[in-house]
Amino acid sequence: MVLLYRGGRIVAVWLASIVISAINSIPLLPKMMEFVGLGYTGWFVYWYLLFKVPSDIEATKKKIAGTE
Repeated sequence: MVLLYRGGRIVAVWLASIVISAINSIPLLPKMMEFVGLGYTGWFVYWYLLFKVPSDIEATKKKIAGTE
């Protein structure tokens, strides 16, 4: 069973490398994908890290202080 999983991983990595090299061979598509990735990263940071973490910190402070 372990050999089957290892073989599956090797095939998956091989197929992923083929797909990535095919995408990289199309003009402008790699730059567009990079732009989409940067946009998603910016959105993730803005939505989850800038607003979620401070509210969690405030909730933890209230729990510790016993004011909740």
